[in-house]
Formats: sequence, structure tokens, C-alpha cells
Amino acid sequence: MGSQRDGVDQRTPDRLFVRTVPVSDPGDLIGRLPEPDALAWVRRGEGLAGWGTAARITLPAGHDRFTAGEKWLREVFDGAIVADDVGVPGSGPVAFGSFTFDPASDGSVLVIPRAVLGRRDGRAWLTTMDADSGQGTASRGDPGPTDPAGIVPRATPDGVTWADGALTAPQWEQAVASAVAAISVGALRKVVLARDLNATAAGQIDARVLLSRLAASYPDCYTFACAGLVGSTPELLIRREGSAVHSLVLAGTAARGGTDSADEVLGATLLGSAKDRDEHFYAVADVRTALQPLCANLRVQPRPALLRLANVQHLATAVDGELAAGDSAAWSALALAAALHPTAAVCGTPAESAMELIRELEGMDRGRYSGPVGWVDARGNGEWGIALRCGQLDGRHARLFAGCGIVAGSDPAAELAEAQAKFRPMRHALEG
Repeated sequence: MGSQRDGVDQRTPDRLFVRTVPVSDPGDLIGRLPEPDALAWVRRGEGLAGWGTAARITLPAGHDRFTAGEKWLREVFDGAIVADDVGVPGSGPVAFGSFTFDPASDGSVLVIPRAVLGRRDGRAWLTTMDADSGQGTASRGDPGPTDPAGIVPRATPDGVTWADGALTAPQWEQAVASAVAAISVGALRKVVLARDLNATAAGQIDARVLLSRLAASYPDCYTFACAGLVGSTPELLIRREGSAVHSLVLAGTAARGGTDSADEVLGATLLGSAKDRDEHFYAVADVRTALQPLCANLRVQPRPALLRLANVQHLATAVDGELAAGDSAAWSALALAAALHPTAAVCGTPAESAMELIRELEGMDRGRYSGPVGWVDARGNGEWGIALRCGQLDGRHARLFAGCGIVAGSDPAAELAEAQAKFRPMRHALEG
């Protein structure tokens, strides 16, 4: 089952037995999670919630981490014995995943859970995946774990204290100033700089509590959990359903106003900002460049619209397409996410120059922050977002992240204020 070679840590079953059955409406998916080590991808009450581990792989650094992960998944899925009575995206064999932002970083992970509860378009299902004989472990009409002995009580974080991450606020402002200076004298047009913030609670942090708070406060975002990375991202990197693909590009941010009229003023200012339009243009161009060769038809929204969330508003551009026949039709959601990463929305442009400056100025390893996070099923369908507004949990500790796009017109103090606003969802999740 378990092995470790060439830096790869994996738990791989000889054979996976998979059973998916329809169930009655489970209500709150996150509320059904029986243990703190949760897996989740939920938006507006729909999505997937998983628990347990049937198979898992942790991948070493390298540009081939996506390819290696996909190869491992294909081997496990192709060898599985599957009975799927639902047959929709997300039913049958499914894996959750989260990949590092920087190819030089270890720690990308794919997890096939022992159980997944799903809901979409008025339908609900339960999938069990076992390495011995999963036959019969999912019974028709069973909405999930009901045995109180198998449910770990939820513990609300308390006594949370805070500490600076790699850089203090003034040090990070200086990093922004250095980035602006680099942009003004070279070929670099945009770079995304992130900072981290450390939290410590009195007891072990329960991911389910954070997920519930995030889903309630930010229902229009994708609330996610995978291998301790927990957050609620507004940015959908890619969705694949059959041959249809969809992406929502976000770049350019403003605060929300306290009233409708204040919102309108701030939104109009964002739409009219040359700095934010430039930042957004680079991100859209990256997505178009990656998807165009794979699609028979690609439709890019001609101008950005405003996406208003609970705490901020973004410039947003929708991208829709149909995968071309032939080799392109075989691209899974995970392969598409790999082709798109890293976009200018989380790295910069040109990407190689931006990555070098990020390594020089941030003073930290982002880990899986701003990397792809999501799920993929055995048919290649799936949804992958960018791991934003998130934190990495480790016992009593949480490491939060926030980042901002830096261009020639960026002001360090304004960028710091934007980063502070982006910390708020996770701070609220921890402190309530």
C-alpha cells in the first residue's frame, strides 16, 4: 500500500473498489464531514465533501509534478472496479488535489478519499472507495455517516494569537517598492507578491469549523480543503464537463463600500483604473494563450465585469470553450489546470522573470498557496481553482497567505491595505 521512492510518498492500493449510489438530500455537505481531516470543494451548497484516505500521493518538486500526479491517478482509476449508479461529473472515482505554486517546491498532493458526498442540480450521491472490497459499503438512501461513534466532535478555535510571517508590513512594502522599480527598468510588466501571517490557537484547529464559516460568509466562492490547506477562493482556474471548458479570470481588486452608492463609486473607479485594467489584461491573455490551441471554439468576454464578494470586488472576465476533437478531447481537468498554471493573476508576466523576482523578494516558500486546488474524476471532468484566501493548518497553527498584483503604477501602502483585506476571510474563519 505505502511506498516512498525518488522523493515520492505514496499510498497506493493494489485495487480500488468504488461504489456510487443516489442518496437523499444530505443538507449541509460540510456539516456532514465526520472528522477534522476534511476534503471539500463547495459553492452555494453544491459540490463535494470527502473524508478518509483510500489512496494518496505527495509529489516532489519539479515541472513534471502535474504529469506524475496524473499518471498515478490514471493507474489507480484504470485498475478500479467501479459501480456508478449516478454517472454525473464528480460521481464514481474522484480525487482531490492541491499543487505547489513554484515548481521548485515539494508538497503537491493528490488524495482519493474513502468516502465522498456530492450534490449538484438537485441530485445527491455517496461514493465509497476501498482497497479491500468496497461493495456494499454505500447503501441506497444513506446520506453519509450517522453513527455517533464515528464522528469526531467539532472544536471551535479559541485563544488565537497572531505573529508576522516572513516579512513585517514595512518590509513587505519595501518589497513592493523594489518590484515597482524592477518593472520600471526592465521587460517585466507585472509581478504578484504575497505575504504570510501566522496564527496559533489554544488547541488543535478543526478544518470543519473554518470551512463552515467560510461557506456561510462567502457562498459565491469555492470553499475548499485538501491536505490541511483550507480556504475560500473566488477564482475558478478551469472547469471541464465533457468537452466544455470554463474559466473565470480575476485580477484587479477594490474594497467594498458600506452602502450601494459607495460600492458603485468604488466599482466605477476600479473599472476605470488603467493600473488595474493592465493587471487584468495580462491575466486574461495568459488564459487565452493556454486554451486557444486546445479548443475548437474559445469565447472570451470582450471586457471585464465587476464581481462583488462579501469583502472585496474584482475585475472578472469569463472564458468559455469547447475542446477540439482528437488529442485535445482527452485533456483532463487536471491537465488543463497544469497548462494554465501559473497565470499572470498569481505570478506575473513574463512568467519566468516574475517567478525569479518572487523568489528574491518574498522571503518565503508559498507552498501550495496560489497553486491549483480542486478535484478530478475518472472521466477527466473536474473543477480547479487557484488556492487564494487560504491557510495551511498544522495542529494548533495556521499560516495564512495574501497577495497582490504589482505593476508600474502600484503604490506600496495601497497594496499593503489590499493584502490586509484579503486576509480577512481566514481571520474571520479562525476567530469567528
